[in-house]
Amino acid sequence: MSSRYDMPKGSLISFFSNKVKNQGGINLAQGIPGFSPPHELLHILSEISIRPDIHQYAPGIGNYNLLDRLIEHYQPEFPVTQNNVLIVQGATEAISLLYLYLRKKHPGSFTVLGFEPVYETYNNLPDIYNDRFISFSFEQNHSIDIEKLESVIRKEKVNLIFMNSPGNPFGRFFTKEECLKILELSEKYNFYIIFDAVYRQIYFENQPYIPLDRLNSRLFYVNSFSKLLSVTGWRVGYFISHESHMPALRAIHDYIGLCVPSVLQIAIEKYLTENQFGKEYIQIIRSGIKKSFSMLYTTLLELGFSIPKIEGGYFIWSQLPEKYNDGFRFAIDLYEKEKVAVIPGIQFSGNAGKFVRFNVAREENEIIAGIDGIRKYVKNS
Repeated sequence: MSSRYDMPKGSLISFFSNKVKNQGGINLAQGIPGFSPPHELLHILSEISIRPDIHQYAPGIGNYNLLDRLIEHYQPEFPVTQNNVLIVQGATEAISLLYLYLRKKHPGSFTVLGFEPVYETYNNLPDIYNDRFISFSFEQNHSIDIEKLESVIRKEKVNLIFMNSPGNPFGRFFTKEECLKILELSEKYNFYIIFDAVYRQIYFENQPYIPLDRLNSRLFYVNSFSKLLSVTGWRVGYFISHESHMPALRAIHDYIGLCVPSVLQIAIEKYLTENQFGKEYIQIIRSGIKKSFSMLYTTLLELGFSIPKIEGGYFIWSQLPEKYNDGFRFAIDLYEKEKVAVIPGIQFSGNAGKFVRFNVAREENEIIAGIDGIRKYVKNS
């Protein structure tokens, strides 16, 4: 007999987010921003969409003007050229494309490492290809034991490491010292790094260190406009790599992605050009997320949740109060009783059965409603 507590197949992020989309409620589950995109961007899209000349295939490498904006934006950090950048269909295609390319360079055994709790793409891509995935845990104080990491890399013959800063689901930053040490290890043990920086601009105090100044043939940098401009449905992302990789990567992209929608690229380029790369908008969004984070964080602590230090990103990664021992059941019951959707920690780690993830990138009224529902559920359960 089936039960509402039966574990569904596939992503729990999709499972819980779809509940809200189909049945209503408060979506603190999927990393969907609850903010409108910049009004200027929507106005530009409305104006240009009637042009008859922009509705066909865009150049495979990306709109040339948008590439120029990206090059100008990153020049202070790295002498980037068109030979280093490829515009793709969101960060997910970027990561998948890079994975396919790197795996092809290492036929046979391919071993991947990610830092636990792990964003779902990092461990599910290896699973799709029947590759080995290793979860590496932070220490009790959430630091990295570099000696232990080096030992695992050496013994397990790691080919690829995923890093994200700020992290998802745990909004931790990799320190500059950690980044440089892992880059040093990549040269010593001949592995690659995919550095996912989609939440780069969502920080609470200090901006995270991103090792673009050390870009070499071992490092790939991934980002997108989804979170920067609150347009997750547009699927416009990009990555930066050493130019030696780009001919082969672009050839693969021609067959599995081809190009990104022309109209959306043109709209984004025009907006970035006219609005200092979205500087004012992202400051407003950062301030709103910080406020929402503070509100929910304070409430969760009052209710008995345990929360590690979080420096940025969209999420609160939290251990349940002592009276709960199953994050999946907690999430199911919270939605069924109060129509508030969150994500069980087991989506990101087999060791996180007592954890849940909350999305705080929502408007204040929705955060308040979510807080009310969580408070009511915890009080009455």
